[in-house]
Amino acid sequence: MLLTAAPDGSVYKLDLIDAIQHLGVGYHFEIEIEKSLKYIYETYRESHNKQNNDLRAIALRFRLFRQQGYYVSCDVFNKFKDSQGEFEDSLIRDVPGMLSLYEAAHFGVHGEEILEEALKFSTSHLGSMIHQVSNCLSRQVSDTLEMPIHKTLTKLGVKKFLSIYQESGEDILLNFAKLDFNIVQKMHQKELSDITQWWKALEFGKKFPFARDRLVECHFWILCVYFKPQYSLSRKILTKVITMASTIDDIYDVYGTLDELKLFTDAIEMWDFSAVDQLPSYMQYLYKSLLDVYLKSEKELGKSYRVHYAIDEMKKLVQAYFKEAKWTYNKCTPKLEEYMKVALVSSGYMMQSTMSLVGMGELVTKEAFDWISSEPLSVRASSIIARLMDDMVGQGFEQKIMAVECYIKEKGASKEDAFAVFQTQVMNAWKDIKQESINSDVVPMAVLVQVVNLARVINLIYKDGDGDTNSKTKLKDFITAILIQPVTISK
Repeated sequence: MLLTAAPDGSVYKLDLIDAIQHLGVGYHFEIEIEKSLKYIYETYRESHNKQNNDLRAIALRFRLFRQQGYYVSCDVFNKFKDSQGEFEDSLIRDVPGMLSLYEAAHFGVHGEEILEEALKFSTSHLGSMIHQVSNCLSRQVSDTLEMPIHKTLTKLGVKKFLSIYQESGEDILLNFAKLDFNIVQKMHQKELSDITQWWKALEFGKKFPFARDRLVECHFWILCVYFKPQYSLSRKILTKVITMASTIDDIYDVYGTLDELKLFTDAIEMWDFSAVDQLPSYMQYLYKSLLDVYLKSEKELGKSYRVHYAIDEMKKLVQAYFKEAKWTYNKCTPKLEEYMKVALVSSGYMMQSTMSLVGMGELVTKEAFDWISSEPLSVRASSIIARLMDDMVGQGFEQKIMAVECYIKEKGASKEDAFAVFQTQVMNAWKDIKQESINSDVVPMAVLVQVVNLARVINLIYKDGDGDTNSKTKLKDFITAILIQPVTISK
């Protein structure tokens, strides 16, 4: 009712849509939000004239349009420049406007220099303002600089935004969001309980003591990709798959001999229970358990062709693991281009992207599976972010060949040079993802959001170190916030 009653094109309506999405309840109102933004977009010139000098409103509208997949020109920010082509100094005193500009600038794509300038301008001045504004605004500035909206996972962003929104937001929306968070959290806890029973029954911890036991981390990973209640079965299936993929990865990295790995790779390619007899005894149980997960998933979902796409991606993943294992065993450091061709697959993100669609219902068509399995721009970009961020934090700790040493050997460069190049490539990959999200009619936005969220998860975990391997550090705090601690509801 609040959303419907808000005047179309008003700043209040834009703020309300933004708040609904930030509070994690946007999935309840997707039709209403799409209808509102479509109307505002179609009457763009009229609303633009009404907000001609309001930096916060113009930047907010720009960001909401691009989040929704609508294209709007970045030229709207030219009016905030002076005669020398620099952003006006008067903007510095407008902290809410600067925050909005900073967030909007992260939605730039290749060639949008004004957004690059806006990002540098807003980052510099916001950083110097943290100690010059109120505590509430200071916290907001600090949180925004730490993790902009474009890279923020919805569930993790909710708790931060709740504390900000309750200062001056709508009580009805605030309490609704709190109730929703706690209800959905209970569902996620039940999912984890069910998956844990499955995992304990497998006794992988006893059978593969050398492998990482990361069931909870994997479930957290997947619920960050899609937390909506209707995808509960899909989350369970994908959590099981990536947990087993993690064990397989450890076998290829640290345990299996090259001959054993060749046998397992061939068995995966056959994908038949009869292939189990050719495997070493410790691999037989893993192989049968993996095939069981896919077989049960096919029965639960009733869409066999979907699972077949997922199986093909698992085959590609294991082939990539084997290629990397051969490099390690032969002490071979490939050229960076050759390495990346394999490593983008071994990052697991192509497999996860496809697998994440398997349980999404009729929204995802066969054409969507054809699209995502063809390694489109956004999926490759997400894989680049995953691989390079993983390799940079893992450099010097992991035993296998990594991108950094490939670059150093090929270019005769330093580690610092390699990191600088890879950080630029990661930045460009984010732009690739945004590029494919704008005015895309190939697949539904819900499919593209899955790819974006996979990139967001890896950014969260590897931004300040290896939060995956060292899960008792910040990752433990994230899991506690999302899976354990409910939000307090005022009486």
